[in-house]
Amino acid sequence: MLSLTHVTKVFGSVIGVNDVTVELGSGAHGLLGPNGAGKTTLLGLITGQLRPTMGQVRVFGERPFANPRVLRRIGFCPAADLLERRATPREWVRYLVRLSGFGRDAAAERADRELDRVGLGEAMDRPLSTLSKGLRQRAKLAGAMAHDPDLLVLDEPFDGLDPVARHDLVGLVRHWTVSVDAVGGRPRTLIVASHLLHEVEALHAGLAVILGGRLVASGTAGEIRDMVDAMPSEVRIRCDAPRRLAEAVCATPGAESVRFEGEDLLVVATRRPRVLAERIAHVAVENRFAIVEVAAGDRSLEGIFGRLVRLHRGVGS
Repeated sequence: MLSLTHVTKVFGSVIGVNDVTVELGSGAHGLLGPNGAGKTTLLGLITGQLRPTMGQVRVFGERPFANPRVLRRIGFCPAADLLERRATPREWVRYLVRLSGFGRDAAAERADRELDRVGLGEAMDRPLSTLSKGLRQRAKLAGAMAHDPDLLVLDEPFDGLDPVARHDLVGLVRHWTVSVDAVGGRPRTLIVASHLLHEVEALHAGLAVILGGRLVASGTAGEIRDMVDAMPSEVRIRCDAPRRLAEAVCATPGAESVRFEGEDLLVVATRRPRVLAERIAHVAVENRFAIVEVAAGDRSLEGIFGRLVRLHRGVGS
Protein backbone atom coordinates (compact mmCIF):
# COMPACT_ATOMS: atom_id res chain seq x y z
CA MET A 1 0.00 0.00 0.00
CA LEU A 2 2.76 2.43 0.95
CA SER A 3 6.55 2.29 0.62
CA LEU A 4 9.23 4.86 1.45
CA THR A 5 12.85 4.06 0.61
CA HIS A 6 15.65 6.24 2.00
CA VAL A 7 13.41 9.30 1.77
CA THR A 8 14.88 12.67 2.73
CA LYS A 9 13.22 16.08 2.44
CA VAL A 10 15.31 19.22 2.88
CA PHE A 11 14.01 22.79 3.16
CA GLY A 12 17.05 24.97 2.56
CA SER A 13 19.37 24.11 5.46
CA VAL A 14 16.62 22.39 7.46
CA ILE A 15 16.10 18.62 7.24
CA GLY A 16 12.39 17.85 7.54
CA VAL A 17 12.64 14.09 6.99
CA ASN A 18 15.94 12.24 7.21
CA ASP A 19 16.54 8.92 5.42
CA VAL A 20 13.21 7.24 6.25
CA THR A 21 12.57 3.71 5.01
CA VAL A 22 9.27 2.03 5.90
CA GLU A 23 6.57 -0.14 4.34
CA LEU A 24 2.95 -0.07 5.50
CA GLY A 25 0.14 -2.39 4.47
CA SER A 26 -3.59 -2.17 5.07
CA GLY A 27 -4.94 -1.47 8.54
CA ALA A 28 -4.32 1.31 11.05
CA HIS A 29 -0.94 2.92 11.61
CA GLY A 30 -0.06 5.64 14.09
CA LEU A 31 2.72 8.12 13.35
CA LEU A 32 3.83 9.27 16.75
CA GLY A 33 6.16 12.12 17.65
CA PRO A 34 6.33 15.44 19.50
CA ASN A 35 5.54 18.68 17.71
CA GLY A 36 8.32 19.50 15.26
CA ALA A 37 9.40 15.87 14.86
CA GLY A 38 8.74 15.79 11.11
CA LYS A 39 5.29 14.15 11.07
CA THR A 40 3.59 16.75 8.87
CA THR A 41 6.47 16.74 6.37
CA LEU A 42 6.30 12.97 6.12
CA LEU A 43 2.54 13.12 5.53
CA GLY A 44 3.10 15.77 2.86
CA LEU A 45 5.37 13.34 1.02
CA ILE A 46 2.88 10.49 1.33
CA THR A 47 -0.05 12.59 0.10
CA GLY A 48 1.84 14.00 -2.89
CA GLN A 49 2.02 17.58 -1.63
CA LEU A 50 5.81 17.44 -1.43
CA ARG A 51 8.44 15.91 -3.69
CA PRO A 52 11.28 14.11 -1.87
CA THR A 53 14.74 15.66 -2.12
CA MET A 54 16.20 12.15 -2.14
CA GLY A 55 14.74 8.67 -2.05
CA GLN A 56 11.56 7.15 -3.37
CA VAL A 57 7.92 7.36 -2.26
CA ARG A 58 5.40 4.86 -3.63
CA VAL A 59 1.68 4.82 -2.85
CA PHE A 60 -0.33 2.05 -4.56
CA GLY A 61 2.89 1.34 -6.46
CA GLU A 62 3.14 4.83 -7.99
CA ARG A 63 4.74 8.17 -7.21
CA PRO A 64 2.07 10.30 -5.50
CA PHE A 65 3.48 13.74 -6.40
CA ALA A 66 1.26 15.41 -9.04
CA ASN A 67 -0.36 12.04 -9.82
CA PRO A 68 -4.18 12.31 -10.06
CA ARG A 69 -4.63 8.52 -10.18
CA VAL A 70 -3.07 8.23 -6.74
CA LEU A 71 -4.39 11.44 -5.23
CA ARG A 72 -8.06 10.64 -5.87
CA ARG A 73 -7.62 7.48 -3.78
CA ILE A 74 -6.27 9.43 -0.77
CA GLY A 75 -8.32 11.25 1.86
CA PHE A 76 -6.40 13.88 3.80
CA CYS A 77 -7.32 15.79 6.94
CA PRO A 78 -4.61 18.42 7.55
CA ALA A 79 -3.59 19.78 10.93
CA ALA A 80 -3.99 23.35 9.67
CA ASP A 81 -7.35 25.01 10.18
CA LEU A 82 -9.68 25.65 7.25
CA LEU A 83 -8.94 28.94 5.52
CA GLU A 84 -12.22 29.10 3.58
CA ARG A 85 -14.60 30.48 6.21
CA ARG A 86 -17.48 31.87 4.14
CA ALA A 87 -18.58 28.48 2.82
CA THR A 88 -20.71 26.12 4.86
CA PRO A 89 -19.47 22.60 5.70
CA ARG A 90 -22.01 21.21 3.24
CA GLU A 91 -20.68 23.42 0.42
CA TRP A 92 -17.07 22.72 1.35
CA VAL A 93 -17.34 18.94 1.48
CA ARG A 94 -19.41 18.77 -1.71
CA TYR A 95 -16.67 20.78 -3.43
CA LEU A 96 -13.98 18.36 -2.22
CA VAL A 97 -15.96 15.34 -3.44
CA ARG A 98 -16.42 16.99 -6.84
CA LEU A 99 -12.63 17.43 -7.02
CA SER A 100 -12.32 13.66 -6.56
CA GLY A 101 -14.23 13.07 -9.79
CA PHE A 102 -17.85 12.65 -8.67
CA GLY A 103 -20.78 14.33 -10.36
CA ARG A 104 -22.93 16.98 -8.68
CA ASP A 105 -25.67 14.65 -7.42
CA ALA A 106 -23.29 11.94 -6.19
CA ALA A 107 -21.12 14.55 -4.48
CA ALA A 108 -24.14 16.03 -2.70
CA GLU A 109 -25.28 12.61 -1.49
CA ARG A 110 -21.84 11.60 -0.24
CA ALA A 111 -21.16 14.94 1.46
CA ASP A 112 -24.48 14.98 3.28
CA ARG A 113 -24.08 11.39 4.45
CA GLU A 114 -20.56 11.96 5.79
CA LEU A 115 -21.39 15.26 7.50
CA ASP A 116 -24.26 13.55 9.25
CA ARG A 117 -22.00 10.64 10.23
CA VAL A 118 -19.44 12.93 11.91
CA GLY A 119 -22.23 14.60 13.87
CA LEU A 120 -22.39 18.09 12.41
CA GLY A 121 -26.20 18.10 12.27
CA GLU A 122 -27.73 21.50 11.55
CA ALA A 123 -24.27 23.12 11.78
CA MET A 124 -23.51 21.83 8.28
CA ASP A 125 -25.44 24.80 6.86
CA ARG A 126 -23.76 27.49 8.95
CA PRO A 127 -20.69 29.37 7.66
CA LEU A 128 -17.45 27.80 8.80
CA SER A 129 -16.46 31.15 10.32
CA THR A 130 -19.25 30.79 12.90
CA LEU A 131 -18.31 27.27 14.02
CA SER A 132 -16.10 26.23 16.90
CA LYS A 133 -12.74 24.63 16.19
CA GLY A 134 -14.16 21.27 17.19
CA LEU A 135 -16.96 21.52 14.61
CA ARG A 136 -14.49 22.62 11.95
CA GLN A 137 -12.43 19.54 12.79
CA ARG A 138 -15.52 17.42 12.14
CA ALA A 139 -16.01 19.14 8.79
CA LYS A 140 -12.37 18.45 7.83
CA LEU A 141 -12.75 14.80 8.75
CA ALA A 142 -15.93 14.53 6.68
CA GLY A 143 -14.13 16.09 3.74
CA ALA A 144 -11.35 13.52 3.99
CA MET A 145 -13.71 10.52 4.12
CA ALA A 146 -16.66 11.44 1.90
CA HIS A 147 -15.16 10.22 -1.39
CA ASP A 148 -14.44 6.77 0.12
CA PRO A 149 -10.63 6.74 -0.18
CA ASP A 150 -8.40 3.68 0.03
CA LEU A 151 -5.84 5.57 2.11
CA LEU A 152 -6.98 7.96 4.84
CA VAL A 153 -4.29 10.28 6.23
CA LEU A 154 -5.14 12.30 9.33
CA ASP A 155 -2.81 14.91 10.83
CA GLU A 156 -3.73 15.63 14.47
CA PRO A 157 -7.41 14.94 13.62
CA PHE A 158 -8.83 15.12 17.14
CA ASP A 159 -7.23 18.42 18.14
CA GLY A 160 -9.79 20.83 19.55
CA LEU A 161 -12.43 18.20 20.30
CA ASP A 162 -13.99 17.72 23.70
CA PRO A 163 -13.61 14.24 25.27
CA VAL A 164 -17.05 13.03 24.17
CA ALA A 165 -16.54 14.14 20.56
CA ARG A 166 -13.03 12.65 20.56
CA HIS A 167 -14.40 9.31 21.73
CA ASP A 168 -17.12 9.34 19.06
CA LEU A 169 -14.79 10.23 16.20
CA VAL A 170 -12.10 7.77 17.27
CA GLY A 171 -14.75 5.06 17.07
CA LEU A 172 -15.86 6.31 13.65
CA VAL A 173 -12.32 6.30 12.27
CA ARG A 174 -11.59 2.87 13.75
CA HIS A 175 -14.75 1.48 12.14
CA TRP A 176 -13.73 3.01 8.80
CA THR A 177 -10.43 1.14 8.96
CA VAL A 178 -11.90 -2.31 9.53
CA SER A 179 -14.83 -1.93 7.14
CA VAL A 180 -14.52 -2.59 3.40
CA ASP A 181 -16.41 -1.48 0.36
CA ALA A 182 -19.61 -3.52 0.07
CA VAL A 183 -18.96 -4.36 -3.60
CA GLY A 184 -15.21 -4.31 -4.14
CA GLY A 185 -14.04 -5.56 -0.76
CA ARG A 186 -11.09 -3.16 -0.92
CA PRO A 187 -8.58 -3.13 1.94
CA ARG A 188 -8.13 0.23 3.61
CA THR A 189 -5.18 1.93 5.22
CA LEU A 190 -5.29 4.57 7.92
CA ILE A 191 -2.35 6.75 8.96
CA VAL A 192 -2.89 9.02 11.96
CA ALA A 193 -0.20 11.48 13.05
CA SER A 194 -0.40 12.55 16.67
CA HIS A 195 1.79 13.69 19.56
CA LEU A 196 -0.65 12.02 21.98
CA LEU A 197 -0.09 8.31 22.43
CA HIS A 198 -3.52 7.57 23.87
CA GLU A 199 -5.16 8.72 20.61
CA VAL A 200 -3.09 6.21 18.63
CA GLU A 201 -3.69 3.46 21.19
CA ALA A 202 -7.45 4.04 20.97
CA LEU A 203 -7.32 3.31 17.23
CA HIS A 204 -5.67 -0.09 17.84
CA ALA A 205 -2.95 1.03 15.45
CA GLY A 206 0.59 -0.11 14.85
CA LEU A 207 3.18 2.46 15.81
CA ALA A 208 5.87 4.36 13.95
CA VAL A 209 7.85 6.81 16.08
CA ILE A 210 9.48 9.78 14.36
CA LEU A 211 11.93 12.09 16.12
CA GLY A 212 14.04 14.81 14.55
CA GLY A 213 12.93 13.73 11.07
CA ARG A 214 14.13 10.16 11.62
CA LEU A 215 12.03 7.04 12.03
CA VAL A 216 13.45 5.64 15.27
CA ALA A 217 11.03 2.75 15.88
CA SER A 218 8.17 0.96 14.15
CA GLY A 219 6.05 -2.11 14.74
CA THR A 220 3.26 -3.19 17.01
CA ALA A 221 3.03 -1.80 20.51
CA GLY A 222 4.38 -5.11 21.81
CA GLU A 223 7.34 -5.08 19.43
CA ILE A 224 8.31 -1.57 20.44
CA ARG A 225 7.94 -2.48 24.10
CA ASP A 226 10.25 -5.49 23.55
CA MET A 227 12.78 -3.24 21.84
CA VAL A 228 12.80 -0.82 24.74
CA ASP A 229 12.98 -3.70 27.22
CA ALA A 230 16.30 -4.67 25.62
CA MET A 231 17.66 -1.24 26.57
CA PRO A 232 18.71 -0.27 30.09
CA SER A 233 15.73 0.85 32.14
CA GLU A 234 15.91 3.73 34.57
CA VAL A 235 15.47 3.55 38.33
CA ARG A 236 15.02 6.86 40.14
CA ILE A 237 16.17 7.03 43.78
CA ARG A 238 15.42 10.07 45.90
CA CYS A 239 17.59 10.23 49.04
CA ASP A 240 19.58 12.49 51.33
CA ALA A 241 23.01 11.46 49.95
CA PRO A 242 22.69 10.66 46.24
CA ARG A 243 26.40 11.01 45.42
CA ARG A 244 27.54 8.69 48.21
CA LEU A 245 24.82 6.23 47.19
CA ALA A 246 26.04 6.42 43.57
CA GLU A 247 29.55 5.37 44.62
CA ALA A 248 28.14 2.19 46.15
CA VAL A 249 25.62 1.53 43.37
CA CYS A 250 28.21 1.80 40.58
CA ALA A 251 29.76 -1.44 41.82
CA THR A 252 26.46 -3.29 41.34
CA PRO A 253 26.38 -5.77 38.41
CA GLY A 254 24.19 -4.31 35.67
CA ALA A 255 24.41 -0.66 36.74
CA GLU A 256 25.38 0.87 33.41
CA SER A 257 25.26 4.59 34.08
CA VAL A 258 24.21 7.13 36.69
CA ARG A 259 23.18 10.75 36.61
CA PHE A 260 21.95 13.32 39.11
CA GLU A 261 18.88 15.53 38.95
CA GLY A 262 18.78 18.29 41.51
CA GLU A 263 20.29 17.77 44.94
CA ASP A 264 18.45 14.64 46.04
CA LEU A 265 17.74 12.48 42.97
CA LEU A 266 19.92 9.71 41.56
CA VAL A 267 18.93 8.06 38.26
CA VAL A 268 20.52 4.68 37.49
CA ALA A 269 20.30 2.86 34.14
CA THR A 270 20.29 -0.91 34.55
CA ARG A 271 19.27 -4.14 32.85
CA ARG A 272 19.01 -5.88 36.26
CA PRO A 273 16.59 -3.78 38.34
CA ARG A 274 15.99 -6.54 40.91
CA VAL A 275 19.71 -6.82 41.73
CA LEU A 276 19.94 -3.03 41.88
CA ALA A 277 17.00 -2.81 44.30
CA GLU A 278 18.61 -5.35 46.64
CA ARG A 279 21.89 -3.44 46.53
CA ILE A 280 20.17 -0.13 47.31
CA ALA A 281 18.39 -1.64 50.31
CA HIS A 282 21.66 -3.12 51.66
CA VAL A 283 23.65 0.10 51.17
CA ALA A 284 20.92 2.26 52.69
CA VAL A 285 20.78 0.16 55.87
CA GLU A 286 24.55 -0.11 56.15
CA ASN A 287 25.18 3.62 55.71
CA ARG A 288 21.95 4.92 57.28
CA PHE A 289 20.91 6.70 54.09
CA ALA A 290 17.40 8.16 54.17
CA ILE A 291 15.73 6.74 51.04
CA VAL A 292 12.58 8.72 50.32
CA GLU A 293 11.55 7.09 47.04
CA VAL A 294 12.58 4.34 44.62
CA ALA A 295 10.67 4.35 41.32
CA ALA A 296 11.20 2.16 38.27
CA GLY A 297 10.77 3.57 34.79
CA ASP A 298 7.26 3.80 33.37
CA ARG A 299 6.65 0.64 31.33
CA SER A 300 3.40 1.89 29.81
CA LEU A 301 3.45 2.90 26.15
CA GLU A 302 3.47 6.53 27.28
CA GLY A 303 6.57 5.82 29.34
CA ILE A 304 8.19 3.96 26.45
CA PHE A 305 7.54 6.90 24.13
CA GLY A 306 9.10 9.26 26.66
CA ARG A 307 12.09 6.93 26.92
CA LEU A 308 12.59 6.95 23.15
CA VAL A 309 12.43 10.76 23.12
CA ARG A 310 15.07 10.99 25.86
CA LEU A 311 17.32 8.47 24.10
CA HIS A 312 17.03 10.40 20.84
CA ARG A 313 17.95 13.63 22.57
CA GLY A 314 20.90 12.02 24.30
CA VAL A 315 19.43 12.28 27.79
CA GLY A 316 20.09 9.39 30.10
CA SER A 317 21.73 6.12 29.07
